[in-house]
Order: sequence, then structure tokens, then C-alpha cells
Amino acid sequence: MSATVHGLDAITVGALAARTGHSKSGILPVFANREAIRISAVAEARVLYLRHVVEPSSAAAPGRPRLCALLDSRVAYQRDGVFPGGCFITTTSVEYGRRTGPVADAVRDLVRERLHLLESELSAAGSRFPADDAFRVDAHLRAASTRYPLFGDDTGADRAGRLSLDVLGV
Repeated sequence: MSATVHGLDAITVGALAARTGHSKSGILPVFANREAIRISAVAEARVLYLRHVVEPSSAAAPGRPRLCALLDSRVAYQRDGVFPGGCFITTTSVEYGRRTGPVADAVRDLVRERLHLLESELSAAGSRFPADDAFRVDAHLRAASTRYPLFGDDTGADRAGRLSLDVLGV
């Protein structure tokens, strides 16, 4: 069961037990409750985002080369179907956007981290308005993330990457 297909709310002790072949009583010592499972899912999604998007781009030189590598990695992350329902950050931020509590806070922290990374890389690449440009890039990436599961066509990922590079005229 994927949080990007069914939502974080679908991740329960019972669903996790069924998916892993453990009993509910075997899951509870690890995760005290559903909230802990969901926070763990957000943490694991962060690890996957770092592994598939951030780490591959970190070898590139700072500035435009790293920004281009970061966007290429982000497009590949979507195309490779790391999450079957699209980008975890996009789907969970919609699901938890108006909520409060530890799970919503974990989702917000993940979104803030991605935006901060974009702003930093855009600043290093010479953006005069890194926060505005990060907003634009984020909008392109989120649009591609919602179109893929809706239409089953990953050309939006390429378009998002290209439009994101246009922000700086790269």
C-alpha cells in the first residue's frame, strides 16, 4: 500500500501488519500507534528523496550545474516511479495541508526542506529572487506530479524540468 496512492491515512497498524506478514502485536512494539507509523513513512520518504534526487546531484559543481543536475534527478525520480502515485511530497502536502499535529508537521518540514534546497541552489546559480524562483520551480514540479497519476503520461516530468530551467534561462 502506498501513501501516494491511498494517502497516509490508509497506513494503519493492520495494513502494515498485512503488508509485512507480521501480526498487529508484532508491529505495536515498533510503532506505538498509527501516528508513529505515518511519521515514520514521512521520514522514509525523505530518505528516498535524498537518495534519488539530492545525492545524485551533489557531485555537480555548485551553481547552474548542480541546479541542472538536481532538476534532472527530480525528473528521473518521477519517471522511475519511486512512488507509484507520484511525488510523496506533493500528495501528502495536499492530504495534510490543512491539518495540525505531528504528522502534518512532519509533512510541512519535508516541504520546507525541499523549498529551502531549491532556494539555496537557485541562489548559488545566480537567481536574483531565489524564493520566487523556487516557488515557480516547485509549481512546475507539483504540476508534473499531479498529471502523471491522473493521465498516466510522464511527459509532464520533462516539461516541468524544462520549464524549471527556463526560470534562470538555463
